[in-house]
Amino acid sequence: MPSRRRTLLKVIILGDSGVGKTSLMNQYVNKKFSNQYKATIGADFLTKEVQFEDRLFTLQIWDTAGQERFQSLGVAFYRGADCCVLVYDVNSMKSFDNLNNWREEFLIQASPSDPENFPFVVIGNKIDIDGGNSRVVSEKKARAWCASKGNIPYFETSAKEGINVEEAFQCIAKNALKSGEEEELYLPDTIDVGNSSQPRATGIALVIDPQHTRVCEKFLVISQGIEATDRPIYNLGLLQIMASKFSDPCNSNNKGLKHILD
Repeated sequence: MPSRRRTLLKVIILGDSGVGKTSLMNQYVNKKFSNQYKATIGADFLTKEVQFEDRLFTLQIWDTAGQERFQSLGVAFYRGADCCVLVYDVNSMKSFDNLNNWREEFLIQASPSDPENFPFVVIGNKIDIDGGNSRVVSEKKARAWCASKGNIPYFETSAKEGINVEEAFQCIAKNALKSGEEEELYLPDTIDVGNSSQPRATGIALVIDPQHTRVCEKFLVISQGIEATDRPIYNLGLLQIMASKFSDPCNSNNKGLKHILD
């Protein structure tokens, strides 16, 4: 049975509300900036094809999108991250002070196999505000904090003006690529949901409601066979799953299941 291969690198962006996480993503991926601040509900991500050292891979950049409360995001958001970006506003000391909380929360929730060497990148954003006269966090102070945490790479950016955004994400992509083992996902083109003897397959699934307005995780529970249960979340689309069959292919909850093969 034919299968396809995909190299996917997952990047998580963390930081207080309003520091410019979404703007940084949009500037890097879409080369766009909006002056209108609108906090997205839930978690969201953008993807970009990146070439590095003659290799092509997909960078999947996840944004906390309005859930900037410690311990509010859940394990599903952090799971499988290859790099974590910590963003603060150089004009807000509070957002800088909270970097340590975000870093600790990531390490707790993501539980990387080698926490001492897991790649972080720190971004001090909004250097364009008031010509730099409003900044309260000096570059020296920020670099000292990064040095104390294992020499974390540091960039100062303006998402609005596009300053240093490309350079920061090049570093992010490089660090994500170097972190641990890359998962190459192999999926059969079809899965026979009625055949309980079919070998277990590893893949990615999207479960979309009929109006295509919500994406739900599909959790598979192994107990006397494999059963499928839905736990609704918001826009956490991609999830690696392992399954041999779904308990009831006629169940309306299974309608809209899509296997992402490429």
